[in-house]
Amino acid sequence: MVVTADHIRDKLLKELEAVHVEVEDTSPNRCAASFKVLVVSNQFEGKSLLQRHRMVNSCLVEELKEIHAFEQKTVTAEQWEKQKSQ
Repeated sequence: MVVTADHIRDKLLKELEAVHVEVEDTSPNRCAASFKVLVVSNQFEGKSLLQRHRMVNSCLVEELKEIHAFEQKTVTAEQWEKQKSQ
């Protein structure tokens, strides 16, 4: 399986009902080995950071087998709006 930023974005949008997803391929030569993601979803409401990260990891369980490095930031829509206004 070839993992792309678009594939990750689409899957997170669909599976986590995310309202906003940013995916950046951070591999030195953009070879899809390292990604940084921001996921904004109301499904994270009331969840700890560890629970949120587990939700993302569960969503991308097959993709993570192919990725060497994965950095994630997970926030609710309310948290996202507060961050944008600062």
